[in-house]
Amino acid sequence: MTSITYSASTTSDRERNAARSREAILDAAEQLFASRGYLATSLNDVGQLAGLSRATPGYFFGSKAELYRAVLERSFAEARQAVIRGKDRALASGEPPEAVLTGVIRDYFDFLATHPHFVRLMEREALGGGPEWDGPSPALAAGQEALTAIVQELGLDGGRAREAAHLLLSMVALCWFPLIHGRTLLPTVGLDPGDPGYSEERKRHIIDLILHGVAGRLTASGAVSHPRA
Repeated sequence: MTSITYSASTTSDRERNAARSREAILDAAEQLFASRGYLATSLNDVGQLAGLSRATPGYFFGSKAELYRAVLERSFAEARQAVIRGKDRALASGEPPEAVLTGVIRDYFDFLATHPHFVRLMEREALGGGPEWDGPSPALAAGQEALTAIVQELGLDGGRAREAAHLLLSMVALCWFPLIHGRTLLPTVGLDPGDPGYSEERKRHIIDLILHGVAGRLTASGAVSHPRA
């Protein structure tokens, strides 16, 4: 009995240690890929920053490309959860679609603002800084899920799905652009992301633009009979 108990405890500890090591590797890899880029980061660098042996990242993930993919998949999963939380809160309130969009925009904006590594990773991806994928990109599932949610919430049929695609792109761009250019374009127009009221002011501006645009476009296309403020 003693021997069995000891063996089970050892197995459990080993599983917990493995899970902690895997998360430490992903955290370190995310930081390095975001700050240095894919090509300038090695598995040895990741292991060292994670406080593990240099061979450990390869043991868990096999290759740098697979580790990079795991980092992106985790990042997109976190982004999806942020959007889903905002949508679920709005749906639970029984509010109209405009309130659902407001919840999604707010949570997505907050997610980007508190995950600078994700922003940098996506910028590097946009510039072609990562490996070529065999199969669908980690971004594909996240984008398709978000698009499906917008189509369903606004009651768009198949003929107006492209309207939802443009809406999603506009939402992402309006949230994303100021975070990238906080030290370049924003100061030239007198905006400071460090100001206490900036974040709320920016979210309100994005929400107003999106909701007024949605109301006009959907009314014109016949998706809704009248806008709801």
